[in-house]
Amino acid sequence: MADFSRPGSLYGAIDLGARKQALEAQARREAAGPQAAASASIVDVTEETFTTEVIDRSMTTPVVLDLWSPRAPGSAQLSPVLEKVVGDLGGRAVLAKVNVDASPQIAQALRVQAVPTVLAIFQGQAVTGFQQVLPEQEVRRWLDELMGAVEQFYQANPDARPPAAPGEEEAPAGPPADPDLVAAEQAIDSGDLDAAAAAYERLLARAPGNEDAKMGLAGVSLIKRTESADPADVQRRLQDPADIEAQLLAADLEMLSGSVDEAFSRVIAVVKRTSGDERDKARRHLLGLFDALPADDPSLAKARRALASALF
Repeated sequence: MADFSRPGSLYGAIDLGARKQALEAQARREAAGPQAAASASIVDVTEETFTTEVIDRSMTTPVVLDLWSPRAPGSAQLSPVLEKVVGDLGGRAVLAKVNVDASPQIAQALRVQAVPTVLAIFQGQAVTGFQQVLPEQEVRRWLDELMGAVEQFYQANPDARPPAAPGEEEAPAGPPADPDLVAAEQAIDSGDLDAAAAAYERLLARAPGNEDAKMGLAGVSLIKRTESADPADVQRRLQDPADIEAQLLAADLEMLSGSVDEAFSRVIAVVKRTSGDERDKARRHLLGLFDALPADDPSLAKARRALASALF
């Protein structure tokens, strides 16, 4: 049974292009290989490499030290979380993993009494840490505080900040944002959906193929259709198969909750079992939902094939 109790932001409506950017990032990761991103920011450390990989690197980059043991169940829970959150920093921090069973002298030198233990090393010093298994949200909060403290250090000591990577400061700027696109985003931020829709329509009048405007207008329309909907009432109305409006509204709510494939399947099922004006209405509604996603979204190709099969 569908659950419409927690509608959220639509990809492309509140955060323009978010789903598109996520797909592009995924494609880059896949092209680079599964180990490429991790290799730069995650290292296994031994007693022989501790000085180079931890102390020396910490002089310019904060190092998160994961002291773990294959005998400790907590390590199996915490280590993947650390790999994820540090990896998300894109190289601004390093995760150094130490197997204390294989490198006991490191644990002794750091006076580690239990594993897992996590220490943050910066400028050659342990500056913060924790010793228990924390959920991902709390690990992220701890890491955010660490990175904030590091940035404050560099603001107070600008000469200590490491030089930018070659080409980093000279990266070409992207094209300026279209003023109507900026106006639409500002209108969304202020809750004025009508003004946002008008800005998108102006942009589409000038550039009919602009994907951001198309996605944005579809997303704003979707939000406007559902802003007064009562999810409980929609759920009740779904018990009547003849209530086409309820099915289309349910699909809208599923889109807003991120259940894109479920929304498409629901409307395609309506197309299959209806005819005449009702079928055409469902088809046009589905095409409107398609517009809310980037053209290369994998869910679109699958749904377009299913729609063609339903129609012919």
